[in-house]
Amino acid sequence: MKLSNGIISIEIANHGAELKSAVKDGFEYMWCADEKYWARTSPVLFPIVGSLNNKLCKIGGKVYEMSQHGFARDNGFELVDSSEASATYEFCANEETLKKYPFDFSLKIKYTLIENKIKVEWYVENKDNKAMCFQIGAHPAFNLKDGDNFFKFDTDSDITYNLINGSGLYDKNSVHTLKNDGYVKITNDMFDNDALIIENCQAKEVCICTADRKPYVKVKFDAPLFGLWSPAKKNAPFVCIEPWWGRCDSIGFDGEFEEREYVNFVEPNETFAVGYEIEFV
Repeated sequence: MKLSNGIISIEIANHGAELKSAVKDGFEYMWCADEKYWARTSPVLFPIVGSLNNKLCKIGGKVYEMSQHGFARDNGFELVDSSEASATYEFCANEETLKKYPFDFSLKIKYTLIENKIKVEWYVENKDNKAMCFQIGAHPAFNLKDGDNFFKFDTDSDITYNLINGSGLYDKNSVHTLKNDGYVKITNDMFDNDALIIENCQAKEVCICTADRKPYVKVKFDAPLFGLWSPAKKNAPFVCIEPWWGRCDSIGFDGEFEEREYVNFVEPNETFAVGYEIEFV
């Protein structure tokens, strides 16, 4: 699916309802999914964000296996509504998802072009007869421009972050700080230990800026936490800004899914709605 409003042109794949391209003024903002670095562009993370301890989760006393970031990104979505500047995709529970996640659900993803922005909306509908717990998150990868690049946050405070261990689990004892003097330089070694996990609503807008400190990407969100990521030790030409309503398991966690940190709940026949916005400057 291709959408254009005369300012931005985007492409969306049915597979994963994944945003694959966003062009403005001749510049491609989205990573091309070259497997040399990372074979994705902007997958949705559902019904988990990050990794489970031993890839296992307990739901209703039963144990289920699920790989990192869940399964929505690896399934086909159906285009259910579209106009010149918007498109809505839907993915529903099926026999295969029920083997990993025992809930009947509908996940809709809507993309809308508004001037120089992409508005991304998620609608998680519980079609089951019991309360449903889940996580959801974004993972958009943006091409870096030539020369030095910087992050800019909508705060003057330093940014505190945690890291994950070798199994992809949150390390509560691995606490670090990004010194924020208004801009934080994106360095080759910034992601050598994988993603930076930034909790406690420390920012609601993250920009990527050029060497002269001019922003060219702004990601706006109202999420409880977010991640910053680029492939470890690859000096990749892109970075990800990831609003999350969820997070990987902490080291040693062995509880029920509903006891995981940053879990969302939606009652039967109700819909959970969140989203974020990407602005190209």
